[in-house]
Amino acid sequence: MTSAEEKYPADYTPRVHRAEVLAVTRVGTAMVQVTLGGPDMTDYPTTGVGDEWIRVFFPDAPADPVRLPELEGRGWTYADGIEPSEMRAYTVRAWRPGEIDVDFVVHGNGVATTWATTVDPGGEVGITPPVDAYTRPDTATRQILLCDEPGLPAALRIAEEAPAGMPSVLVCEVRADGYEVAPTRDDVECLWLHGSGNGVAESRLPGVLVGMEITEKDAVWAATETRTSREIRKILRRDKGLARGAATTMGYWIHDSEQWRAAYDALGPDFADKVCAVFDSDRDEDEMIAVVDELYESNGL
Repeated sequence: MTSAEEKYPADYTPRVHRAEVLAVTRVGTAMVQVTLGGPDMTDYPTTGVGDEWIRVFFPDAPADPVRLPELEGRGWTYADGIEPSEMRAYTVRAWRPGEIDVDFVVHGNGVATTWATTVDPGGEVGITPPVDAYTRPDTATRQILLCDEPGLPAALRIAEEAPAGMPSVLVCEVRADGYEVAPTRDDVECLWLHGSGNGVAESRLPGVLVGMEITEKDAVWAATETRTSREIRKILRRDKGLARGAATTMGYWIHDSEQWRAAYDALGPDFADKVCAVFDSDRDEDEMIAVVDELYESNGL
């Protein structure tokens, strides 16, 4: 049983849920919120953690039914002869009994953007049960949240669902002025980095982090482009001296992902075996990430 499954109700059986679109709402210049519910969502669980994420399986066209896989271990499988559906990972922006909100960043004409901007109520997707990543230390008295646009929905939920009296500092890079989505709580200090990161420019988050005062009473959460997340991890450990348990850092996406994948594949099976060996070792999770970060960086990834 995974740590996420331990947070589900005892009588819940994990599965891929068929979720119907109840509403589509524009919540920002480049953010569309889709509310999902329906008969198969009545028992949909939550981990209760602000950055819980799900896998979303999309139909071939917004009005089409979606082909659902069966969960198998930590993955999934389709019946023989069934073509797999396109899948992407997204954060649960809000959970309510029987329904959830998922925010989609609008950019380009990819599968998820096209679906979110053209689907009507009644459309459907498949979604897995949620998995969480953020662990806020019990001793924390403040949250520092670093993100770009894809990480913003999770950062907003983390800030909004923090215990009463716990302030947050949100540092978010957006493509341009007007792309901000403000939190609903007034004890969140927001710093918006316009024209930064998000595939349009070099990220300014590491530079801002270097200049921030962070203490042992701070909980740090960061969700950014993968290479940027590595820089942030280095700064937190090396320059800020932050204990591993006080920070959660994740790469949500990869800039120029096709080029990255080609470079990864060019390193051959021996490199892939090295990465797998790290994750199969008895190291703790933070140490695994540190070793893999070094492998990737030293090989130009």
